[in-house]
Parts: sequence; C-alpha cells; structure tokens
Amino acid sequence: MKDKEVSAALWEKLEPLLPEAPPRSAQGGRPRVDDRRALNGILFVLRTGIGWEHLPQELGYGSGMTCWRRLRAWQAAGVWHRLHLALLAELRGAGQLDFSRACVDGASVASPRGASSRGRTRRTGASSAANATLSPTAQGCR
Repeated sequence: MKDKEVSAALWEKLEPLLPEAPPRSAQGGRPRVDDRRALNGILFVLRTGIGWEHLPQELGYGSGMTCWRRLRAWQAAGVWHRLHLALLAELRGAGQLDFSRACVDGASVASPRGASSRGRTRRTGASSAANATLSPTAQGCR
C-alpha cells in the first residue's frame, strides 16, 4: 500500500496550503496525527470505497474519524480548491493542459454580474382551442 501514498513532490505542493494545526491542549489528550498520514488515510478511504469507520489501524493513518474530520476541516479551509488551482497553473506553465475534451455546463458556471434581467413573462389566458385531456362535455367529466 506504500506505493499508493502521496509522493514527496505532491506533498511539497500541498503542505503550504494546509491550515496551521491548533495548539495542543494543556489538558493532554492523544497526540495529533501527522497531516501527511491523515491525507494518506483520506485517499485510502476514497480510493477503496470503504467506510470511514473501517479504515485499518495497521496502516498508521489514524482513525477513520480523524481522517474524516481532517477532510472536513480542509474542505472548509478551501485547501482542495487552492490545490486544484495550483496544479492547473503548473500544468498550464508546462504546456500540458489539453482542452480538446473539456466541456462547460451552464449549471457549473456562474452568470456574470450585471447581466441583463430577463423580460417579463407573458401571462397565458384560457384558450378556446380543443383540449385532448379535458373535455367540458358530460362524457369527458364524471
């Protein structure tokens, strides 16, 4: 499983993006799991699809709950978004971005500020045209 762990090169890019660890409590408690180990635990769970509570302790990544909490905290801190942007910038600088298979969906792109508003929706009134699903005759109404 060690071959699937985060490489040193990737860790060098990610580590500066991580928020600082909170100071250790004066009351004691368990020592904090190293961020790199927690990241490997997160990736193990996401790669294998096992539940967080089933993360094997033998791997040394900490408990599943610890990894889940770290994932949640990093998501709230915007770590994944910043890492994504940093890796895209690196690929763009190396000329390795291939947009030939890219696609943009309107649901994933925000509308520009100051866009003109749509016109008023016209009201539709009753139509005298025949309706196949509703008939005013006695046969159609029961």
